[in-house]
Amino acid sequence: MSEYDLLVIGSGPAGQKAAIAAAKLDKRVAVVERNFSVGGSSLHQGTIPSKTLREAVSYLTGLKQRDYYGSGYRVKERITIEDLSFRTKRVIEREVNVLRDQLIRNFVDVIPGTASFVNPKTVSVEGPEGTREITAQVIIIAVGSKPSRPAGFEFDERIIDSDGLLTLEEIPRSIAFVGSGVIGCEYATIFRTLGARVTLLDRRPRPLDFVDDEVEDALYYQMRNEGVTLRYGEDVEAVSRTDDGQVEIKTKSGKTLKVESLMLAAGRVGAGEALNLGAIGIETDKRGRISVDEHFRTSVEGVYAVGDIIGFPSLASTSMEQGRIAAEHAFAHNNHTFTKLLPYGIYTIPEISMIGPPEEQLTKESVPYETGIARFRELARTQISGGSDGLLKVIFNREDRKLLAVHILGPSATELIHIGQAVIEHGGSVEYFRDTVFNYPTYAEAYKVAALDGLYKL
Repeated sequence: MSEYDLLVIGSGPAGQKAAIAAAKLDKRVAVVERNFSVGGSSLHQGTIPSKTLREAVSYLTGLKQRDYYGSGYRVKERITIEDLSFRTKRVIEREVNVLRDQLIRNFVDVIPGTASFVNPKTVSVEGPEGTREITAQVIIIAVGSKPSRPAGFEFDERIIDSDGLLTLEEIPRSIAFVGSGVIGCEYATIFRTLGARVTLLDRRPRPLDFVDDEVEDALYYQMRNEGVTLRYGEDVEAVSRTDDGQVEIKTKSGKTLKVESLMLAAGRVGAGEALNLGAIGIETDKRGRISVDEHFRTSVEGVYAVGDIIGFPSLASTSMEQGRIAAEHAFAHNNHTFTKLLPYGIYTIPEISMIGPPEEQLTKESVPYETGIARFRELARTQISGGSDGLLKVIFNREDRKLLAVHILGPSATELIHIGQAVIEHGGSVEYFRDTVFNYPTYAEAYKVAALDGLYKL
């Protein structure tokens, strides 16, 4: 039996940061990881592979250079799965090494195996060398999530979820995505850029309804302009394999579609089925998620939960912060709570990022606001880097001119958003963007353009 101050179950973004935060407080820490390598789903099936795939596709297809060299320009004429997986594997290998080195340098023990609770202070770990029990003063659950697999779909090499998509043996000539949330839209734009015939189906009329309407409309326009077929407000009635090996999709409205591959993007569910949570009295909801308080404490004393297992917002970035906060709170280092002002990134092509409420919410709340918009096509940096349309919208209070929100569609959106984040966090005014000097030519000067546009409306 081993004794630790903190035991973390799972080595994804939440587990990593929890373990290292506690180690920095001179606590004896161990991480249990059931997979072959550290990093969790984020590193091996989710965030890192999908974003690397996107980067590889953007480069190899010559996407950013087509305005100059023609729509037929390619860095590589025939792109294969091997071309894409080569880069993905290299990035994953390097990230695994970085993470493992960080854990070693902070004297965090990594224990391979599957953990299950014996009691609130003890877990049993079934690993390659047998079963052992480990006790700890505090236990943090950070096992993450996995793709949801609703009944009615028989998954195989053609009918897949987001994990299966990364193991495709060849690039399909046609692919449909059932579910047009973040994951569905991201992969749809990636495969359309590769030249596949892409169809998105969703029962909702506006699947990205949490995104500012103007930005969402602009994304859908660009997707349609690139040849993506959007079937929104459509409910799938049946999915089957045809004699020639294709996938046939029938909708309740009577439409039939045949494609080479279908990816189900029905969200994600908690991956805590092996934890034996019932043994310590923790219940999960219908999607396998654990309820926690503002410090990420579960209903059981000394047991915390962080990351995707607790649900929204289920982002790698937020999971990291949750892990750090939970570990520090567990050892009375501080009582800091999780910020409500979060940046969001959607890695479609082009990408979306936002912070603060959309216009629609501010209207419902009767907040007096004004907007300013910069079009990326008007920026010299866009022309230099490769013409790509998009927009940056600032929303500010009409009365005191404080910045309320920023919404971006276009290149480097997920990087640019942090400028707006800093200004909002510190109660800054949109006038800051008007009066400051930005490097030229940069994408960041879009803030000045948008600020001037908004202030001229007053």
